[in-house]
Amino acid sequence: MFRHLYAAILAVGALVIGAAEARVPTESFADLTAKLLPAVVNISTSQTVQGKGEMDDMDEAEPFQDWFKEFDKRRNGDPGDVPNRGKKRKQTSLGSGFIIDKAGYIVTNNHVVEGAEKISVTLADDTVLDAKLVGRDEKVDIALLKITTTKSLTAVPWGDSDKVRVGDWAVAIGNPFGLGGTVTAGIISARARDIDAGQYDDFLQTDAAINKGNSGGPLFNLDGEVIGINTAIFSPSGMSVGVGFAAAANLVKPVLASLRQYGRTRRGWLGVQIQSVSPEMAESIGLDKARGAMIAEVMPDGPAAKAGLETGDIILSFDQKPVDKMRALPRVVAETPIDKTVDLNIWRKGKPVSLKVKVMELKESAPAVTAMVSPEDMRKAERIQLADLGLTVTPITDRIRKQFDLADGVEGLLVVDVDDDSDAEEKGISNGDVIDEIQQVPVMNAADAKSAIAKAKQDKRKSVLLRVLSGKKVGYVGVKLMG
Repeated sequence: MFRHLYAAILAVGALVIGAAEARVPTESFADLTAKLLPAVVNISTSQTVQGKGEMDDMDEAEPFQDWFKEFDKRRNGDPGDVPNRGKKRKQTSLGSGFIIDKAGYIVTNNHVVEGAEKISVTLADDTVLDAKLVGRDEKVDIALLKITTTKSLTAVPWGDSDKVRVGDWAVAIGNPFGLGGTVTAGIISARARDIDAGQYDDFLQTDAAINKGNSGGPLFNLDGEVIGINTAIFSPSGMSVGVGFAAAANLVKPVLASLRQYGRTRRGWLGVQIQSVSPEMAESIGLDKARGAMIAEVMPDGPAAKAGLETGDIILSFDQKPVDKMRALPRVVAETPIDKTVDLNIWRKGKPVSLKVKVMELKESAPAVTAMVSPEDMRKAERIQLADLGLTVTPITDRIRKQFDLADGVEGLLVVDVDDDSDAEEKGISNGDVIDEIQQVPVMNAADAKSAIAKAKQDKRKSVLLRVLSGKKVGYVGVKLMG
């Protein structure tokens, strides 16, 4: 899941805290952590890999490099670097986890157990038990494990991550570098962080020290409730620099419930592709401000199509929950029970509209439309200037479709030139893009385009809304009128 993160964002883990009074500890966190430590476990996995130590590629300037290399050899039973290079061997990885049910259910990160041939759990009293993978979810990097034991287990409760405030204390207990239970404390530095891990990103940022091996451990408030699962750090070195990220508890809880019941995640599905609403886009269609999620494409036979949603609609609320930003919609839809009928408030062509939609279970997205052209083909096309947009276009005819290898069903105007320093150029519109709507009106030729632009100017709009197909992506762009 995290291969798409910035290079400096490294998979890591968490720490734990226990049930205690919600107050600032005046002397220490000792009483708090003493209650919570029994619920924190170490996770170890083994799998067959090529003979290369985990620390072999560490920068030579890295502090304590030799210690880490030696530790890695001992941990993996590697008598030396050179003899084992290129040979297959068993590698053990270490992470963290925590018990959420005395029946033996344990939470950790998906990246801790992904690809594992064997998973072992070490309890706080050093008891080692085999663990069964109940289910995992790559999209939020969560895995649910199950152990069987006659021992009495300590479980920790969930907290409400939506109530967490920036500046609140946070405590973590985890397994950094395989050292065993380690406690750190800090504050919540920020909420609702989007670190480009996926469409459901909702991370708490903390300055509590989190390092390699902490992955999957919990982040707690001073009531001893889990408010997050430590998942990643931002660091150029791989060591904690005080910027750690924990997946919010309220995002994770419904996923774990689904994994426990079905062995997989069941998410709600609306059947649309969406995008953010810019100020220019909002102004062009008379919306009071940039808000909501704009529908760029409606999947055939999906819930949205059956409910009558259209491209260009802006979803302002879903199931009575406001959608202030585009990225809020995927999460609220995903958490909606399958087959539930919900209310939608949308903005359509300058007017509010109310609809109802029945949420279905998430399925694979429909293939995107492709529209690619070569520079040589571009020069052969008929060129029509849309001076108000800073664009030169050509209508898509059957000949153009074949010549430019456009997919069947693609209609509109093909962009063949973009003026330098135009707003269209600044917004990323480029040669080969296809414009099939202007101001939410289909455009098949230059006359359609000029008519839509003239209407916008007559309505005293400073920007116009374009629907653009660019490669495999489709979406709306608000472009300021020139002159």
